[in-house]
Amino acid sequence: MEQTISQTTKIESNVAKSAFFYMLSMVALVFMALSTGMIIFQIINKNIADAISNYSGVFSQEALKFAISAIIISTPIYYLVMRQINKNLFSGKIDKNSGVRKWLTYFILFVSSVVVIGWLIGIINSFLGGELTIKFVFKAITAVLISAVIFTYYLYDIKRENVVNIKDKTITIYSYATLAIVIIVLIASFFFIDSPAKTRNINYDDLIIQKFSTIDNAINNYYNDNKKLPANLDELKSDINYLIDSDLENPLTKKKFDYKAIDNNKYELCADFKTSNRNDNDINQYPYGKRWIHDEGYQCIRQNVVDISKPVITD
Repeated sequence: MEQTISQTTKIESNVAKSAFFYMLSMVALVFMALSTGMIIFQIINKNIADAISNYSGVFSQEALKFAISAIIISTPIYYLVMRQINKNLFSGKIDKNSGVRKWLTYFILFVSSVVVIGWLIGIINSFLGGELTIKFVFKAITAVLISAVIFTYYLYDIKRENVVNIKDKTITIYSYATLAIVIIVLIASFFFIDSPAKTRNINYDDLIIQKFSTIDNAINNYYNDNKKLPANLDELKSDINYLIDSDLENPLTKKKFDYKAIDNNKYELCADFKTSNRNDNDINQYPYGKRWIHDEGYQCIRQNVVDISKPVITD
């Protein structure tokens, strides 16, 4: 009786362990596969320029950084878990005919199918939205190849007749080949990503542009109230109650920005920038658009005020 209870407990423990391994492998697989595709997509976006591309077709440093982070974490988890699964199948600790193995393998295929369907819908939607045909073709091929590798592996694995004490060469080839591809894609991504130092400099410049935009709004309000430009930033601050000292100064040096009134409705704001956004095509960088174009170093950016008392003339 005690021996039966012990065997039952052992079986339940193996079932729970198997379920844990398969579920964890599924989560890691989804992150790894999607991240691999995202990196390839961003490399395609970077190398195939499209002046009228929509949001999904524009190179994004943020998307690339997320994909790199996800692939670095998910890849070792996936391959370590799969190694443990195959080791337990080899030793017989996981029964190849167990319901848990079959159900969870097909569940992995189901989740992968849902992800791939959503992926392909997004790719086709971007193409119908005007994305270049060559970019659509490369992205579609990438999605199909990644999904094909996943499906062929798991379908082959679930249909294997003998697994105990048998080292399957096909499984080994799949494992090493896919790992090599993921590593190559990861290495390639580092040729397109900005360094942390450059990213910090871009964030610094973006903060200056945010402050410039706040000052610009205040100057427009001042102009429309007083029908003239402020003589300096102190006068602007005294008139506009939402402006504070930190809005008018460099975030690092705490030095006040230089301001110059050019004529009745033109002015300049000046600051030291660490990067140039003149040739930048990343939609996520410099979110205030191309209104605040600047090079690296000390730059003065000229703007016109908007006189709301004058009607807008359209053709």
